[in-house]
Amino acid sequence: MLILAIETSCDETAAAVVCDGCETLSSVVSSQIAIHAEYGGVVPEIASRKHLEMITPVVSQALHEAGLAMNAIQGVAVTRGPGLTGALLVGLSAAKAMAFAQGIPFVGVHHIEGHIFATFLEQPVAFPFLALVVSGGHTHLYLAEGFGRYTTLGRTIDDAAGEAFDKSAKIMGLEYPGGARIDALARGGDCRAVRLPRPMLNDGSLNFSFSGLKTAMLSWIAKHPVTIPGQEASDLCASFQEAVCDVLAFKTKAALRQSGVRRLVVAGGVACNSALRARMTLMAADAGVELHCPTPALCGDNAAMLAVAGNYYLCNGLASPLSLDVTASWEMDRIKEQFT
Repeated sequence: MLILAIETSCDETAAAVVCDGCETLSSVVSSQIAIHAEYGGVVPEIASRKHLEMITPVVSQALHEAGLAMNAIQGVAVTRGPGLTGALLVGLSAAKAMAFAQGIPFVGVHHIEGHIFATFLEQPVAFPFLALVVSGGHTHLYLAEGFGRYTTLGRTIDDAAGEAFDKSAKIMGLEYPGGARIDALARGGDCRAVRLPRPMLNDGSLNFSFSGLKTAMLSWIAKHPVTIPGQEASDLCASFQEAVCDVLAFKTKAALRQSGVRRLVVAGGVACNSALRARMTLMAADAGVELHCPTPALCGDNAAMLAVAGNYYLCNGLASPLSLDVTASWEMDRIKEQFT
């Protein structure tokens, strides 16, 4: 099956053509980072307007790079949620229009479900597996027992890890997006230089909290102004990154132990972080589990990742109705409700 996938949940306008849910024929991502950098974060209204401007040329480029015309496409997969409502509406409206015009089915895919299955575009993973999804809006642990069959084992109760990265970077005066800037500076720093908290590390749950770590960064900088670039800034970034990795690795190892599964997928935008990738590699080796982490290009928002689950649903006759609406908040355990 040839699927056209569309992603517009936040500030990336993306389209891809994927064959049989595993072979990427094209993947185009138009980033808005330069636009939002001026404001230090994503401005929803601006993001929506940029999606309107870019959706047609991005889809056209994806088809061109795949060497296909629209009439060769057999199904459309699109992000339904969660995300920014206005941004999601652009992608969903385009997907509906193309599916209706071509007389082909379409399916709304959960954005986080897309991240979880991004690694399938490189190597399939046998079910069941544990998935740690770390992004700007999510820090969740899921038990995945099949497509559409997910159990939430742990989640952030406040800030997501990616949000803590970006907000801490902003406190330091680093450019947006801050997560990548912290990662780069941390490579020259001492991760033991600054004592920072590990929120909820030993509370007995699999949940996360990163607001306290962000507050600790604010308090430390107020007392110890840093110069960028400089050794103090690098030490602070390394210490912050180490604190986040300590919590993520500890909770993930506990989830693996409790669930008894032997396969782990680490996905989402923060999975690009070099320290987190290294820590999860060590943790997985120590726990004797199989680790799967997409290449950095597939960790960030992209459309190709949506086609894995999209292909499964469409091949099994689970298409979405044209009345489908976007949903800014969408729990993973309610994914199949749209088909009933």
